[in-house]
Amino acid sequence: MSWFQLGSWWLVLPFVMLLVVAALVVAFVLLLYMISPLLSPKPLKLSGAHVVVTGGSSGIGKCIAMECYRQGAFITLVARDEGKLLQAKREVESCAINDKQVVLCISVDVSRDYAQVESVVRQAQEKLGPVDMLVNCAGTSVSGKFEEVDVERFRVSDVRVRTLTWSLASSGRFSCSVCVCVCVCVCVCVWGQSLMEVNYLGSVYPTRAVVPTMKERRMGRIMFVSSQAGQVGLFGYTAYSPSKFALRGLAESLQMEMKPYNVYITVAYPPDTDTPALAEENKTKPLETKLISETSGVYQPEQVAKIVVKDAVNGNFCSSVGPDGYMLSALTCGMSPVTSITEGLQQIVTMGLFRTIALFYLGSFDSIVRRCMIQAEQSKASHKRE
Repeated sequence: MSWFQLGSWWLVLPFVMLLVVAALVVAFVLLLYMISPLLSPKPLKLSGAHVVVTGGSSGIGKCIAMECYRQGAFITLVARDEGKLLQAKREVESCAINDKQVVLCISVDVSRDYAQVESVVRQAQEKLGPVDMLVNCAGTSVSGKFEEVDVERFRVSDVRVRTLTWSLASSGRFSCSVCVCVCVCVCVCVWGQSLMEVNYLGSVYPTRAVVPTMKERRMGRIMFVSSQAGQVGLFGYTAYSPSKFALRGLAESLQMEMKPYNVYITVAYPPDTDTPALAEENKTKPLETKLISETSGVYQPEQVAKIVVKDAVNGNFCSSVGPDGYMLSALTCGMSPVTSITEGLQQIVTMGLFRTIALFYLGSFDSIVRRCMIQAEQSKASHKRE
């Protein structure tokens, strides 16, 4: 062999090795795709299943109930407003696929008293059988600048209620009935204001009530409806985001406990969705928050419901909506569980690209905030001159 031929071989060798490595990687990925379904949980059949939906009287919760009913499920709707519950019941019943399906309505505040929630779940199970899927959709939102949001929105304040009641009773100037009335009035005010109570404990209590039966039966699905604001903290959501971030920590810990019992957890991260809650929030939403939210658009609740129900039935831990949602889920996956090997591979492959895109997003968000600040200062200065 001549020196020329030998030199040519050494030039070609790296390319040959690269092709061999690429072929091995492709073969490995194809193998993972083939065995991935064997490792994924078996989908839950909704036909004849009992699905409990909290916050089911309107918005995403109602649409989730309707989607499950279309697939043959029996539904328990849980919410506070009896009037809205009855209206929602009629809408859900219109989606029936057979005459055996039943919609049960129960009016209760799932964030207030665990004993009451446990009793309600027991009542539902006595009528419609064990809960096969729980959808935690009860929640509320508030937006505003950190220093302008009432501190009661951030904290659990039942200690204040107990202290006030004890003080009134011990003073000897008020009867027990007066103390009870004062306690109830303060409770309504305080509990209605606490985002952590409604958004976090409002999911903890129903979940705690259904877990024992699911573990005994070794089957079940539990969905927590969070928000994209539970994946990334944004301007104006200093009270709301922490209550939604908390759901992910709960879900990750619970999934590790429940997986050996064939019970799977799903955390849904819907974007802005065209619901009565969003319309109410928009009335007081800061300009910065509105401009940032507009970058991802507004989705319809029926569209969101189809996606999150499908993910929950399949046992997917993370449920995202739209391209922005997919990117956020990949970026924030961290140590979250994966349902399939392919899901993990997709996160590994796309992480670098999505992080690059996210940096541009963050830069534009910062630009929006600075621009709004400058406009506010200029407006303030012009008012002073006048």
